[in-house]
Amino acid sequence: MKFLFNETQTMMAESIHSLLNDNYSFGALRKLLSENKKHSPDLWQQFAELGVTGMLVSEELNGLGLTESDLILIAEACGYSAIPDPLIDQAGLVAPLLAACTKASRAHDVLQTILEGRGIVSISHPQNKITTDTSVSQFLLGISDAEIHLIDMNEVHVTPVESVDPLRDIANVDWQTSADTKIAEGADADRQAALLFERGALFSAAQGLGLAQRAIDIAVEFAKERQQFGKAIGTFQAVKHLLATAKVKIEFAKPVVYAAAAQIAQSDIYSRSRVSHAKLAAFDAADHAARAALQVHGAMGYSWEVDIHFILKRIIALSGMWGDSIFHRERTKLRILSTELGPDRTFLSENEQALSGGHP
Repeated sequence: MKFLFNETQTMMAESIHSLLNDNYSFGALRKLLSENKKHSPDLWQQFAELGVTGMLVSEELNGLGLTESDLILIAEACGYSAIPDPLIDQAGLVAPLLAACTKASRAHDVLQTILEGRGIVSISHPQNKITTDTSVSQFLLGISDAEIHLIDMNEVHVTPVESVDPLRDIANVDWQTSADTKIAEGADADRQAALLFERGALFSAAQGLGLAQRAIDIAVEFAKERQQFGKAIGTFQAVKHLLATAKVKIEFAKPVVYAAAAQIAQSDIYSRSRVSHAKLAAFDAADHAARAALQVHGAMGYSWEVDIHFILKRIIALSGMWGDSIFHRERTKLRILSTELGPDRTFLSENEQALSGGHP
């Protein structure tokens, strides 16, 4: 399997990374908190104009017709900048699901508002305990047994919940359905809901990679400046080894995440296991990076005045979204115990496994 990204993919990711860095410095994040804001409408319009919100939507529906592999580096960049805006949820989860349900005119109309940068939709999924971004959303994507509904947020009962990450807007929601709100049902609804969950886990893993790298970068800069015994602490072997070990974790997690993005469309036991492996590897790397950065900062790392706390809190907040570590370990175990292993079967699909004589 080829994990290399082409020039177009890397250039688009670099453009978004630059845009995010210009607009979401830690000073800017602190300003948003002081103003009790978690969303930037002006920047959101720029995302739409660049086509990010429609990357996974077909050209026939005014999107770019790209794949998860095209969006994965942008998700990583969003993690790096710890953006409060729900860009990845809209581009990677909501928009492609609505695009798959456009036989319902309601879904088509709301999709166009997302592509134009005029709308935001929250998600209530039975496998995700909390709902995000309800205060800035116009609609709720409600998923229940064999049905998907698109509900006006004015008709949803929202109970705000305090998050460990002050830049995240989370809530519990209660909603009522009707024939008018239904946009998919039956096997198709189940299939789309399952794929939405896989995308949620995959793109949270990518954001975990970005957060991990940002934690290391912050710690490295701090280690260059912090003096002890007349020397920068970054010159000490113990500090070098601590950060190098965390960096190795990140580099080993990257191909796992990128492979999951390349195979997610298979929607079989192999792709699901790879998404779970990606979530586990990315947040294991993020956990190590966060601990290393905190240790380099010493006791001040816990304080509000030090920027690293933005990264630490986002890692904690995202690690339990779209399946916790127990859930994803169980799915990985299922793949190991129920299918044949070996280097020749690492990247098989269920169809290829059957053709090769294996038993998925």
